[in-house]
Amino acid sequence: MSGGGDFAIRVEGLGKRYRLGRGGTLFARRTETLWALRQVRFEVGQGEVVGIIGPNGSGKSTLLRLLAQITEPTEGRATIRGRVGSLLEVGTGFHPDLTGRENIYVNGAMLGMKRREIDRRFAEIVAFAELERFLDTPVKRYSSGMYVRLAFAVAAHLEADILLVDEVLAVGDLAFQERCLQKLGSLTRDGRTVLFVSHNLVAVEGLCSRAIRLDHGQVAALGPAVDVIRDYIAGNRRAPAALNIEARAGNGAVRIVGAQARGTSSGPGLMLMGEGLEVVLDLEAQAAARVSLSFVVATHMGFKLFNASTRDVQQTVELEGGRRTRWVCRVGPLPLRAGAYHLDLGVAGATANDTYDYLPRALNLEVTPRDVLGSGQPLAASDGVVYFPYVWETGST
Repeated sequence: MSGGGDFAIRVEGLGKRYRLGRGGTLFARRTETLWALRQVRFEVGQGEVVGIIGPNGSGKSTLLRLLAQITEPTEGRATIRGRVGSLLEVGTGFHPDLTGRENIYVNGAMLGMKRREIDRRFAEIVAFAELERFLDTPVKRYSSGMYVRLAFAVAAHLEADILLVDEVLAVGDLAFQERCLQKLGSLTRDGRTVLFVSHNLVAVEGLCSRAIRLDHGQVAALGPAVDVIRDYIAGNRRAPAALNIEARAGNGAVRIVGAQARGTSSGPGLMLMGEGLEVVLDLEAQAAARVSLSFVVATHMGFKLFNASTRDVQQTVELEGGRRTRWVCRVGPLPLRAGAYHLDLGVAGATANDTYDYLPRALNLEVTPRDVLGSGQPLAASDGVVYFPYVWETGST
């Protein structure tokens, strides 16, 4: 808790319940309730930057939607002091039939800004988004990347006191993600209050003074960002084999019913720097099928490092109906630096667009430090996500 009366956000017993249809008879329908958030309490001080972390489905996005007043709480309340700018999921906040130019002014007006205030920031917004050519095009014709560039530029440059930022930054390209993080850093130095939801733990630690970890809709930890992140990673290490199926997509004709990622000499979910990687997939098919299997190793920001697919190596995978089959892929030594990564898993049919099963962020993988360069000590953290052997030596000019 920030304490005192100088808070920007105060959340008291906040909860959100959804009713889920569960089928039934023609005349009666059974329902089930799901609490996306329950009894959430915290304060954010004015000018404070707080990260919100946790696994998929823990309630992070729901919390930001409640604070942005996009949806109403079922219980509790949130008190907000100041103008709120939000960058949530793609599609929120802009009118699709209005142009980029028009949406900038509409968003500014929603923040209570005068036209002259928006005029003063307009050139900066356009320059940051790099969408001059498409400024008078309806945003419904924008790609998701274009939409995010404009949405972030508007949220970051209009004069909001409080900025709510969701993981939507992962939609942009890598260079734009870096620019966004730099801009967020400058906003925090200017005294803006920021709530930052992200799977990028490095960014959360670098930007945020405190962090909140959500788990099953409740506050599981709140404190200094470095401590909350350390405990979160330790928790992932204790239960690395859990398969995340919350964002599953596909027609279900073939399902991934079990999976594991591990280093060649490490336990599930763990890998030493310089080790090979072993990925195990357990599959079940409703009927005989010919499929392709794949997995992607990505950073927590969602930047894809590499893809291993049976399609790329022209390998045929034949599955029998009603029977479980195990396939194993071994990737030999990976130059990944120490840190947290995740794997997306997929099963496709005759074409890459014919998806049987797709599990984004299905498995966590923690790469631990080791002396891979022969220096006598583990390789220190540095920029980038990969390392390669190298030699420094003098040479003639």
